[in-house]
Amino acid sequence: MPSPAPTNEAERLAALRALDIVDSAPEVAYDEIAELAAQLCGCPVSYISFIDDERRWLKARYGLPAEVTDAPRENAVCTTTICGTELLVVPDLKRDPRFENSPMVSLKPSCRFYCGMPLITNEGYALGTLCVMDFEPRQLSFEQTEALRMLSHQVLAQLELRRKLIEDRQTIKQLEQARLEAAAERARAEELLHNVLPAPIADELTRRGRVQPKYTRSATILFADIQGFTLLAERTEPARLIHLLDEYFSALDEIGARHGLEKVKTMGDAYMAVAGVISPDRRHSIDVCLAALEMRAQLDHLRAECEAIGEHALQLRIGIHTGPVISGVVGNRRMTFDIWGDAVNTAWFMEAFGVAGRINVSETVAGHVHGLFDLESRGPVEAKHARAHEMFFLNGLKREYSRNEDGNLPNDHFLSEYHRIGGSRLAHQR
Repeated sequence: MPSPAPTNEAERLAALRALDIVDSAPEVAYDEIAELAAQLCGCPVSYISFIDDERRWLKARYGLPAEVTDAPRENAVCTTTICGTELLVVPDLKRDPRFENSPMVSLKPSCRFYCGMPLITNEGYALGTLCVMDFEPRQLSFEQTEALRMLSHQVLAQLELRRKLIEDRQTIKQLEQARLEAAAERARAEELLHNVLPAPIADELTRRGRVQPKYTRSATILFADIQGFTLLAERTEPARLIHLLDEYFSALDEIGARHGLEKVKTMGDAYMAVAGVISPDRRHSIDVCLAALEMRAQLDHLRAECEAIGEHALQLRIGIHTGPVISGVVGNRRMTFDIWGDAVNTAWFMEAFGVAGRINVSETVAGHVHGLFDLESRGPVEAKHARAHEMFFLNGLKREYSRNEDGNLPNDHFLSEYHRIGGSRLAHQR
């Protein structure tokens, strides 16, 4: 026969499982309540039980062997107890039609007396019982039954404490998860910030919430422009065009990073970078010239690949100038690192009045690097509404400082001079 069940059985079982008490380890508080119930009621047996979907499980027991922990639900008198709201008192189980065939009655010694109080939570779920039993028929006094009621309140108090502990653990777990997610989000934001801004600028922004504008007395600015891009844009599908731009600019980024340049921005097919602002030193003009030679060589290689497959070939036009600049971060939502000053305009002028496939440098740059690089004077070049500028083509390293015919790779003699000036980056690259 199926065992009786409360009308709210599904919700009751959910509330029981939320406490995670079935099959939990023994606890002194429950054991003491069970022993006290037996002593107050003068019964040899008492226990605290919880009724799961298929069994009755004992959380605490007094007067029963330790191995007695559970029984099939349909065999337990407590299954009937949880269907009510009051004490279930059965003076003689053998004379009660509901239980006369119960396995408890057929045990040796036979269980004859039963008194159980349902453990009903504030939400109205009868999770289990506090019971006393005897092997002889008997009655309890009013004081004894009241004592059993009060002890059941103590069991429910223990259950409420357990529920709060579980909620606290869940809250702590959720807070820890939220902390981890916030830390991961912060790490992603910082990583994005470091991708957008130079590392020292990003760190200052993270620490202080703003970046102090900075005046640099000497920095070297590089402008690069892809010659023939406008024609390419008219003849190339958008996806292929973006792929080519990404390939070119990624190559420039990698080369610039190796030589200590910070990319400032890209504007269409134009590329701008600077050295000497983030890490001021004496060698930034040399570093930018070395980077420009490698950039030109890389673009020549990519151009050869395009020509080999019949695609329109592109060339790089580079302009370089050294002078004072102001640097800082602009914007609140889409912050960008930028530099300003007449030196920036002059660097752009060097690129705009350069030649495809050549590196055009100002007189100032030539003055800083002429001892190491092969320079070709262009004389003064005038622009509309601008004064004339002395310009030089940077052809490569001088023969005595180069490891290859193109003059792009420095040799050990160059490195010794570089160290003398105060550089160390190239040694690290080697």
